[in-house]
Amino acid sequence: MTPIAALKVAVVGPTHPYKGGVAAHTTSLAHELAEAGHDVTLVSWSHLYPSKLYPGEQAVPGGAPDVEPFPRTVRALSWARPDTWVRTGRRLRGFDVVVVVHVIPAVVPAHLALLRAAGAGRRGAGAAGPVRRGAASGARRTGPRTLVIAHNVLPHETHLGDRELMQQLFERVDAVLVHSDAQARLAHELHAPRVSVTDLPPHLPGGAPVERVTHDGPPRLLALGMVREYKGVDLLMEALARVPGPTLTVAGEMWGSSGERVKELARDPRLRDRVEVHGGYVPADRLAPLLASHDVLALTYRSATASQNALLGRQHGLPVLASDVGTFGSQVRDGVDGLLVPPGDLDALVEALRRLADRDYTEQLRAAVRPPDLSGPWANYVGTIEALAAVEPAEGEDPDDADAAGDPDGGGPAAVVGHLRHRVSSAVRGIVAASRPAVELGRADLPDWVRASDILADGHDADEAKAFARSLGLPRCSDGIAAWAALGALAAIVRVRDDGRRSAVIVDESGARSPLSRWARAIGFAPVELELTGHRSSVEVLDVDTASLDVIVRLHPGGCDADDVDEAMSQASWALKSGGLLCITLPIGPGSAEGALGPADVRAVLARAHDLGFVLVGDLDGDITGRMRQASGTSTRTDTAYGLLRLTLRRR
Repeated sequence: MTPIAALKVAVVGPTHPYKGGVAAHTTSLAHELAEAGHDVTLVSWSHLYPSKLYPGEQAVPGGAPDVEPFPRTVRALSWARPDTWVRTGRRLRGFDVVVVVHVIPAVVPAHLALLRAAGAGRRGAGAAGPVRRGAASGARRTGPRTLVIAHNVLPHETHLGDRELMQQLFERVDAVLVHSDAQARLAHELHAPRVSVTDLPPHLPGGAPVERVTHDGPPRLLALGMVREYKGVDLLMEALARVPGPTLTVAGEMWGSSGERVKELARDPRLRDRVEVHGGYVPADRLAPLLASHDVLALTYRSATASQNALLGRQHGLPVLASDVGTFGSQVRDGVDGLLVPPGDLDALVEALRRLADRDYTEQLRAAVRPPDLSGPWANYVGTIEALAAVEPAEGEDPDDADAAGDPDGGGPAAVVGHLRHRVSSAVRGIVAASRPAVELGRADLPDWVRASDILADGHDADEAKAFARSLGLPRCSDGIAAWAALGALAAIVRVRDDGRRSAVIVDESGARSPLSRWARAIGFAPVELELTGHRSSVEVLDVDTASLDVIVRLHPGGCDADDVDEAMSQASWALKSGGLLCITLPIGPGSAEGALGPADVRAVLARAHDLGFVLVGDLDGDITGRMRQASGTSTRTDTAYGLLRLTLRRR
């Protein structure tokens, strides 16, 4: 794989002196991108939230940073100064990619003004919406590529207008990165153009663990962090009142009525001398001693998206009591190094606390705790951002015109208002533009050598596919292998699933390096793009109905492994309509090539496909197996797969 060239990256988001996990993540992200060789500037805020939206103290008490500050940081943005949004945006025009860290919808107008001033993001994007037939995006783009990292697509406590603001932001940018399947589904519903789901990497404050403080009393629980309704500290205390023995420390800022409720519960006679409430932010330098003086970290949330608190507990050797929400289910091994309970289930919490009241059991859980991997997830995270930033724009994309919104260089609040008004007319233009494909492509334009199912074992074939795609006028793709894989899939869609109106419902899981979605949009389709890590499935993430999709595409440059293929076929067997297509790629090669499939493995895949109700499309002369044997016999390579197999399967 060709290495990613160094990028000039602007990361826009909160950092020190602002406190909290988002600020720590933003700062860590800047460090990780710089260590990967990119030219990074962290663009932050001198004034972030109005006090009505954030009643607590915004800055870290005492000035000590939670994580090491990033050296190239400019605090150029102010909530109270819209002119700073526009002026800062203009300075970002020379960047390759702008990464916007989304915090709350109230900041969206500032981000929209900044992106417009930078000349970044899509233009006139039509609504992709939930998986359905719909208009293709009429987007035009110039300037830096844009990526939103959405820690919470919508806030835990939503307000009127939040969904509309988020939809406007997502329709403006090129891609959205989220940290859970549920957030991916929500981002897609709000018209995000391309959604990537990647686990939240650890950015743990507090430094290394310190020596544990031993004691002979009952187990000590710790509820750490801001006390808000969705975090369920009140539920934990109600359950604790029914279980004699364990003690609890609540350490964090008290937020509104939720904080008052916790203080009220602490006065319950059943909890007297068993609960300590320490209001206020816990600075990073106090975290390690605090964790070392407790036995269990309690995360009894009513709801969650992605959190690193379970990883923080593991880093300091604490078993975790958590609700099975957000990412906790994948971070805590139930009954091994912690306990998981259903969210909001008071009886289940009581039972869990009774088990934890047994010190021997709590020590058994502690003995199984292992520290989290602090480097691997970041490598994957940075790689995902690099892949999203490396997508090539279509040749001939027009710059944004000076329209009803006014001069894009105009500053001040009027420019912001004009931009928001512009979104309405842009959406209408996008829908109209969707009916006029950029490239006319029919069945007759596709030669016989472009097959739905085929083998790539020669670099010349990849170059030929790339050149032919360019001759058709499709958006350019510099990767010949990706072009070869996408061209065959596109041909299968046009030949088999096109009703003449380009209405096929297409879900593309191929990732940022594949041109398939860009090509499909260019000829009039409206594909849904998801980039998934691990063994996730778009069918599960989007929660699609049975027999609701026309096409599912998974064209990975290195091919899917056997587990991925089986999962893809199983999910597609019930999500595809009768006659629907599944397009996948597989690495093939001799037995000495690690991860590659041989002829017998491919026959097993096809047999499994047959059992699930699929038939192979495009192998008209039945020579795929023979060509695999021939290539295997003549190949002298022993380190990697000798080729790539593209299979197109049709649902009976």
